[in-house]
Parts: sequence; structure tokens; C-alpha cells
Amino acid sequence: MKLSEEQVRHVAELANLALRDDEIARMKRDLDEILTYIDKLNELDTANVEPMAQVLYKAEETATLREDRERATLGTATALENAPLSGSGYFKVPKVIER
Repeated sequence: MKLSEEQVRHVAELANLALRDDEIARMKRDLDEILTYIDKLNELDTANVEPMAQVLYKAEETATLREDRERATLGTATALENAPLSGSGYFKVPKVIER
């Protein structure tokens, strides 16, 4: 799959990245290589391949997951106690998107 320079610029804009023309060209080349490799992987027939690992499995004494238990919620006041800046029951954060 080949990306256009315009598509790379659009993705950079969505990521709020300011890229120079030489960086756009490099990103285009790198992303093309990544997408070509993914296309190649998609050609593989994995229908009869058994999974090699599972996140959730019965591991008895070696399991790292805890049982779900119902507990009291943290509460707004407690959650905001250590906030550097809060107001009206919310965390206040600096504005990071400028257009």
C-alpha cells in the first residue's frame, strides 16, 4: 500500500506534529514499508494455527490476576485531594491543543 504525501501530512496534523519536508518524505517511506509488511503478513493463512499465549488462562497459583470484588468508590473529594489544580469537582489541566 502506498501513501501519498498529502496523507502523511494529514496524519502528522492529526498527531499535532510539525514535520519538515525531508521528514515528511522519510515518514512516507517508512510508513510505506510498514504497510507493505503488514500486507505480506495478511497473506498468511492462520486458520489452523493454535494461539501460543493467552492473557486470561487458568494458572492456579501462578495467576497474576486478582478476583473482582465490589468495593466502595473513591469519591470525588478523595480523588481530587492530590490534584495540583482542581475546581467544580474536576481536575483542571493545561490546554494542549492549539489551532
